[in-house]
Amino acid sequence: MRLTSRSRLLGGLATIGVAALLAGCASAPAPTTKNSAAASNFKPCMVSDQGGFDDKSFNQLGLEGLQSAAKKLGVKEAHVQSVTENDYVPNLAQMVGQGCNLIVTVGFNLANATRDAAKANPKVNFALVDSALSNADFSTLTLPNVKPVLSDTAQAAFLVGYAAASYSKTGVIGTFGGVKIPPVTIFMDGYADGAAYFNKQKNKNVKVLGWDVKAQNGAFTGGFAAGTEAQNAAQTLIDQNADVILPVGGPIFQSAGAAIVSSGKPIALIGADADVFVTFPKYDDLYFSSIMKNMSGDIADIVASASAGKFDATPYVGTLENGGVSMAPFHKFESKVDSGLKKELDAIKADIVSGKIKVESPSTPK
Repeated sequence: MRLTSRSRLLGGLATIGVAALLAGCASAPAPTTKNSAAASNFKPCMVSDQGGFDDKSFNQLGLEGLQSAAKKLGVKEAHVQSVTENDYVPNLAQMVGQGCNLIVTVGFNLANATRDAAKANPKVNFALVDSALSNADFSTLTLPNVKPVLSDTAQAAFLVGYAAASYSKTGVIGTFGGVKIPPVTIFMDGYADGAAYFNKQKNKNVKVLGWDVKAQNGAFTGGFAAGTEAQNAAQTLIDQNADVILPVGGPIFQSAGAAIVSSGKPIALIGADADVFVTFPKYDDLYFSSIMKNMSGDIADIVASASAGKFDATPYVGTLENGGVSMAPFHKFESKVDSGLKKELDAIKADIVSGKIKVESPSTPK
C-alpha cells in the first residue's frame, strides 16, 4: 500500500542535494575497542548549528556522541558553537587549524561550508549530519572524506502522528517548524501522514494544522531559537483547538511548553530529535512522546571507526529497522492512551520495516 506520492522539492528546498542521495547506504560503523597508538593521536571535533550545544535536542545529542567516543578512546575532543550562519566557515577553519582528524558538522545548514572545507583539506575527514553534499548547481556530489549521516525520521514521525491522532480529544493536532528545510519538514510529513493513516483505518477525521503535505508548506518560526516566535506559533495552534503539538527545530519546543502552561489547557507536547522527557524534564507532565534520532550512538560509532583508520564515506541512513530513529515512550501518558494503541503501533512499525506500509517524504534519504 502506497500512502503518499509526492514530487521532489524544488528550488531552495533542494539546496545541498537532499533530493538525490547515494543509493547504497552503509550501516553505522561498529565501534572499536582498541585504544591504539594511532587512536591516541586522534582528535575528533564538532561544529554546531544554530541553537547551541545546550538545546536539549539536536546539537546536544551530537556533542554527547562526540564526548562519549572521546572518553572511551582516551583522547581529547574539541567543539565550537555556531551562533549565526556566518560562524560556519570560521568555525570549520578553527577546527582544521587545531589539527582535528575528524570534524562532525551538525546540521543541514552546514553542508556548503562542510563541502568547501573538505575540498580544501582532503586529509581531514568530515561527518555531515542531516544532509548529503551537492555542487553549486544542486547536482549530487560525493567526496571521499565526507560521510553524510542521515535519518529517515518520517518513519518514526508516522508512528507518533498515528498515536497523536488516536489520543486527540478535540480532533485537531498541530505542528510547526523552525526553518523550512528537509530535515525539519520530513518530521512534519511523517506526522501528518501518520494521522491520515489513523483516519483511514478508524474512519475518523482528525485534522492536522501547521503543515500541508501536498503543498509542502506550513508554519515556521524562521529560526532554531526558543523565544517569542516559537511561543506565538504554538499559541496559534492552541487558539485553533489543537490538543497535541509537535514543534520541530531544536529548543523551540521549550517555548511551546511555556505557551501550553500559560493556556491552562490539557494539551500534549511532542519532542523532536531527543526524548525531551529526559533532556528537558521541566515540562514532563506535558510530554506525550518524542520522535528520536540515535545521533549520539551513530556519531560515537563513526568517531570510533575513524580513530581506527576505518573512516567510510558511504552515507548512513537511520531507520526504524536499524534503530537509527524511534518513538519515545509515552511516559506519564501511559495510562491516558488507548489500551490497544501499543499493539497497533507495533504492528504498524513491523509493516513499515517490511515495506508493506511505505512512508515517504520528498525529503526521505535514498
